[in-house]
Amino acid sequence: MRQRVLLPERIAGAGVKYLENHGYEIVYGSHDPEDMIGKLSGCEAVITRNVRITKEMMLAAPGLRVIARHGVGVDMIDTEAAKELGIWVTNAPESNTNAVAEQVIGAMLTVARKLILCNDLVRRGDYDRRTQIGGMELAGKTLGVVGFGRIGRCVARKAALGLDMKIAVYDPYLKEEPEEYGIQIAESLEELLRISDVVALHVPLLESNRHMMGREQFLFMKEHGILINYARGALIDQEALAEALKEGRIAGAAVDVFENEPVTADNPLCGLEQVLLTPHTASFTGESLDKMALHSAMTVHQVLSGQKPTWCVVAGYR
Repeated sequence: MRQRVLLPERIAGAGVKYLENHGYEIVYGSHDPEDMIGKLSGCEAVITRNVRITKEMMLAAPGLRVIARHGVGVDMIDTEAAKELGIWVTNAPESNTNAVAEQVIGAMLTVARKLILCNDLVRRGDYDRRTQIGGMELAGKTLGVVGFGRIGRCVARKAALGLDMKIAVYDPYLKEEPEEYGIQIAESLEELLRISDVVALHVPLLESNRHMMGREQFLFMKEHGILINYARGALIDQEALAEALKEGRIAGAAVDVFENEPVTADNPLCGLEQVLLTPHTASFTGESLDKMALHSAMTVHQVLSGQKPTWCVVAGYR
C-alpha cells in the first residue's frame, strides 16, 4: 500500500511531481478542522502552508510521521505536541530567502522615496505637489537588521553592496561577530533603534518578542526612520505603529504581515499614506513557490524513507 501525503492547500507542481515520482499517494484536503482530522487519520505525512496543525489532529493520526512546513516559520504547528508524540517537523528555510530579501529592498526604496504617494498623484493628475514630496536617499544611511539569520543576512548584503548602506545588527543569539561590510553590532534593541535610519525585522515570533515594537520602542527611532516588517505580524503593536506615524514620530513603514489576517478596512494602518501594505506575499514568486513545494516534499520523502531530513525543526522517532 502506498504511503499517503495530505495537502490541505495546493502547492506548486514541482512538489506534487516529486511526491508522485517517488510513489506517494496525494490526498487533497481543506482548512476545515473536521475534514483535516478525518483525512489526516489515514496519512503518514502532511505539508501545510497556512493550515494550523494541532495536537488534536496529531492524536487522530496514529500513522502520522512528519509535518512539513511549506515555508520557514512553524508557529502554525504545535511543535511541543509533535515532540511529545515523536512526529518529525520540517521546514524549507532555503526556499524563500532571496524572494523576501528582494521585496524588503523594494519596500525600503518605495517608502523612502514615497512612491505610493507619487503613483497616486499621477493617477489624480496632481502634478503641483511633486515638488513637495521630498523623500530620503538610502546611500550612506544605516539599515538596522533585527535578527541575522538567512533572510537578515541576505537583506544586509543587498543593502550594503547594492545601495551603499551602512549595516547595524541586533541579534542576541548571534554566535560570532560578522566581519563583512563593517557591520556594527548593537548591544540592545534600543541601541539599534537609536542609530538606524531604516529598521528591518527578521526574527521568528516567540512569546518573548511579541509586540517587541511598541510605543516605547517607536520613541527611540529617528523622526525620518522607516520600519520594515516582513517577518511576523505580532512583532509589532499595530496601534502603536499607527500612532507613531500619525504623530510624526517616524516617517514611514512597510508591512507584509499582520497579527490578524486577512486585514480588514478598519485596520489602523489602512488609512495612512506613509505605509506600504502588502498581503503576506513577500515569498510569492514563481521561483520561491517552486522551491518551497519541492523542499517540503523532499523532507517528507526523507523521513518516510528512513533518512534524516535536510531541514529539521523537531526530530521525531516515529
